[in-house]
Amino acid sequence: MDKNVEELEKWGFPLLELYRMALQFYKQNSGKAIHLSYEDNLKLIAFKQQASCGPFDPKDAPELGVLDVIGKDRRMHWQMLGNINREQAMEGFIDLLESMCSAFRPYVEAVRKNRDETLKEELKRMEREKQEKEQKEREQQELLEEGYKEEMQRRQLQDALNKQTYQQFKTYAEKQFPGNPEQQAVLIHQLQQEHYHQYMQQLHMQNHNNASENNGTNNNSTAATRDMADISASAAQPNTDELNKDLAKLSMEGQQQTEDQHHLQGHNEDGDDYVLIQPAKIWTRPDIEDFKVEVSAGDGDGVITIGHGDTVTVRVPTNLNGKSIFWEFATDSYDIGFGIYFEWSKPVTQEVTVHVSDSDDDDEFLDEDYLSTNEDLECGSMANDRSNLNNSPLKPPISIIVPIYRRECFNEVYVGSHTYPGEGVYLLKFDNSYSIWRSKKLYYRVYYER
Repeated sequence: MDKNVEELEKWGFPLLELYRMALQFYKQNSGKAIHLSYEDNLKLIAFKQQASCGPFDPKDAPELGVLDVIGKDRRMHWQMLGNINREQAMEGFIDLLESMCSAFRPYVEAVRKNRDETLKEELKRMEREKQEKEQKEREQQELLEEGYKEEMQRRQLQDALNKQTYQQFKTYAEKQFPGNPEQQAVLIHQLQQEHYHQYMQQLHMQNHNNASENNGTNNNSTAATRDMADISASAAQPNTDELNKDLAKLSMEGQQQTEDQHHLQGHNEDGDDYVLIQPAKIWTRPDIEDFKVEVSAGDGDGVITIGHGDTVTVRVPTNLNGKSIFWEFATDSYDIGFGIYFEWSKPVTQEVTVHVSDSDDDDEFLDEDYLSTNEDLECGSMANDRSNLNNSPLKPPISIIVPIYRRECFNEVYVGSHTYPGEGVYLLKFDNSYSIWRSKKLYYRVYYER
């Protein structure tokens, strides 16, 4: 079809579209809604042939039979159109159909009206979607900006706290893990996190007390809001005199508490003193393939697939006939986070149990804000204070034996032992929460020595 035909319009439609609409209307309604004479039908068919094939050419036309009267009549009317072009033939077909059928023009108008309404609805829908998208983007941007500001304030405050307590915590970590910078760094980080949570709770309690004092006045809501704003401002500007005083006080209290806890011993129900927790012994050995075959050949309890983002806790109760715990573990291809904790609670079972939690769940057994950073039974008053604040029952004290950090246990078997500090439950943590895509296959074995 010629390009200029596609560019022509008639009755508000492109000429080609209107012609196809007229042709379809003629085919569907001929002999039904419209009744044309034999002569009128010949004229319409002639226009159709001219629009489809161009002017009549006797050389290309096949021969007609002697008795083919209709064929001869059609050719005669086709020849009568002469050399009019295709767009003229289309217009001729449309105009002739309109003049012979009064229902055709209303049909075209109805199609156009329906199309215009559909187009309007589509445009409205697109506009609504655009507005909703813009509104959602604005809200997301506002949330991001608000979250960014809060995060920056939190980091500024935590950086100020870390600077004031770093040397103190570094000295303590060097005493606990002499000659092991990696474990020292992990312990310092845990102490700094604990210190930050303690300070934030102090701010929260201060705000709560200020709000309670203003509870009986007409300006209670305004005063509480002002107090909250003051506290938020102090958090955003950690270099103010008031904050420095609080930090100095906390640092002194933390230093005294650390020194006291280092020498303090806990007491069990019978009044006996617990000895200080001894450091764990950790080493490696190269027979990793033999180890994995031995574990796999067992009853299957020693082989676990740890999903991406998951953490597995193996709870191992102390045995009445034992004095030490031993552990061995390895993985296929990738590293895994590993650490050991001790829960000071009387075991309710002698069975070794395995518990899985993902990174979005609250750990059923370990609360990082509750963990003791001490080497003895005393787990610090901060964790117990938090439990009381939350009106939740006190959890059993938990001490860190080996902090969690990633071990390249796909090259060697990691082995370790630890002397029982008393009656309780060892918590072996295998941490894959840092892995977004990969699951890890873990081979482990735990036993005790008489």
